[in-house]
Amino acid sequence: MKNKFSKVKDSVKKPINKIRKKDSETTVSTKLPYITNETVAEHREEVLAGARKYIYPLQHSKHKIVWLSISIFLLTLVLFIVYSLLSLYKFQSTSTFTYRVTQIVPFPVARVDGRFVSYENYLFELRRNIHYYENQQKVNFSTSEGQEQLKELKKQSLDQVINDAYVKSLAEKNDVSVSAEELEKGLDLISKQDRLGSDKKMLEDVLRDYWGWSLNDFRRAYKQQVLARKVVDKLDTEAHAKANSALDKLKSGADFAVVASEFSDDESTKANGGEYATEITTSSKELSAKVTEIVFAQQVGQYSNIINADYTLEIVKTLSIENGKARAAHIQINLKDIKHYIDEQKQKSSLKKLIDIPEVQSGQELTVPGQGPVDPGPSR
Repeated sequence: MKNKFSKVKDSVKKPINKIRKKDSETTVSTKLPYITNETVAEHREEVLAGARKYIYPLQHSKHKIVWLSISIFLLTLVLFIVYSLLSLYKFQSTSTFTYRVTQIVPFPVARVDGRFVSYENYLFELRRNIHYYENQQKVNFSTSEGQEQLKELKKQSLDQVINDAYVKSLAEKNDVSVSAEELEKGLDLISKQDRLGSDKKMLEDVLRDYWGWSLNDFRRAYKQQVLARKVVDKLDTEAHAKANSALDKLKSGADFAVVASEFSDDESTKANGGEYATEITTSSKELSAKVTEIVFAQQVGQYSNIINADYTLEIVKTLSIENGKARAAHIQINLKDIKHYIDEQKQKSSLKKLIDIPEVQSGQELTVPGQGPVDPGPSR
């Protein structure tokens, strides 16, 4: 019995001893190797080699992502440029998106005297004309007749921005510019005389309803008008000589009515001593804002110096002021139209239009309503 028990015990003991021996070997085998100064480089290389199999694929993935991003960006850029070129030069889109693109990217619409004319300038002019006719004249540009009218607006708008480019060229050559102070003074005078609204809110409403403009858009257009007028004022020496001759006669004691009949270019008043047919108020729109201001600023019986009234040179005499109404007489000397000087420039320089606008087939033309309702032109 005892011998049997010993045999069973030995049979159980042997497997257990084998397991313990195996665990001991495993423990020894998993122990970290002993690192010395001589073996540190070797072990470092082993560690780095183990890490490289994870690092290299990650670096490769980063490179792929970078190249993929660059490729997508370049493809998007190419597609954007192609789309923009087709929209502008083939289809001649006037959409808000296209206009915003031209505000960012300086695409040209023409080349004047070696300088490019911005496509944005053209769309700025065209879009305000479209807005005016759609909202004030109720023109439907989607009809066949409307499409013909749109062609005419495009043609006139392109001609206008080309003329503006010539004006800027003439201004540079003759050292003419418009200061911020001049601009704000003119706008304040227009506002005070209720030419476009009695307050800022009303002015904003008028500009939005008629032209689709903001106040900054109006300042931009008004500045171009002032620049053109200053160019004419600088170049038209004949008009200045005539106005100075009239003023000299007045200073020598000549009667205002006699001088007006001799020198004035206003055929409707010169026979009556230059006297305006109607009474004048501070908001009269028949006169230049500058002239109206001086009529009320000077004494009764006094005449002014030469006034640059934008389209004309004026000498004005205040005859009476009563209950906010004045009677006055003037001597009007017409300045040349800016187109006179633009046409001279065109003969001396090169012009290339970069868009082709088809001729109007219907024979019906639209009259482009100036560059904004600011001051009236002269009586000619």
